[in-house]
Amino acid sequence: MTSLSKAVQKKSKTKSPNQTQDDVVYCHIFDAILEQRLPPGTKLNEEALSEIFSVSRTIIRRALLRLSLEQVVVIRPNRGAIVAAPTIEEAKQIFKAREVMELAITELAVENATQEQIKQIRKLVTAELSAFEKGDFGSGIRLSGEFHLKLAEMANNAPLLNFQRSLVSQTSLLIAQYEVGNNANCSLDEHTILLDAIEAGDKEKALSLMTEHLNHIRSKLSLDGETASNDLHVVFSNVIKSNALNKA
Repeated sequence: MTSLSKAVQKKSKTKSPNQTQDDVVYCHIFDAILEQRLPPGTKLNEEALSEIFSVSRTIIRRALLRLSLEQVVVIRPNRGAIVAAPTIEEAKQIFKAREVMELAITELAVENATQEQIKQIRKLVTAELSAFEKGDFGSGIRLSGEFHLKLAEMANNAPLLNFQRSLVSQTSLLIAQYEVGNNANCSLDEHTILLDAIEAGDKEKALSLMTEHLNHIRSKLSLDGETASNDLHVVFSNVIKSNALNKA
């Protein structure tokens, strides 16, 4: 639980003071999905989440609705919400959409990336490597996803960034559902080389590297995916502990 606690503590330190309660709940659940701590098919019990986060069920419903709009949570009438569990056919469609999106983002990133953005994303890649070296796979996977979101920011296109956020989280679900073992879904070397091509303004090379990168992610999927814990109190034990300390 130590690595999970550190991940949430980091999130809490950087959150905006203007965040609403449903923003906070949304961020915690989104990160838990991105870090593969919430496996596909997990029932997101409103009562349990309300108790865990010490907020009303109305707040929980708002957060779950936002996640459903990003297609990482499915809200079932009269049966509650669950973490989405894409089928093989849906997985193929998600990856096709991801391929189209990533190539468009990469092309725009080459055209619009600033030196400051390149500098910041290199720091993120370093943090990603450090997480995997420490065995903190949850944080490593999250940082890997953030790498692709930062590329979308570099593209300077708000609609693409919104679409990418949903696709990155959906891809994390696919990896949680179908990948074998605790392998990083993105290679540090691939990220670094891709950044080098973007910084050099070599659009053709950057597009080729992104295609290889996506093929690498897709090649590691299997039909026999192991799942993590689906006990909400286990997944968010760090939040429960934090709430208890705040009340003490």
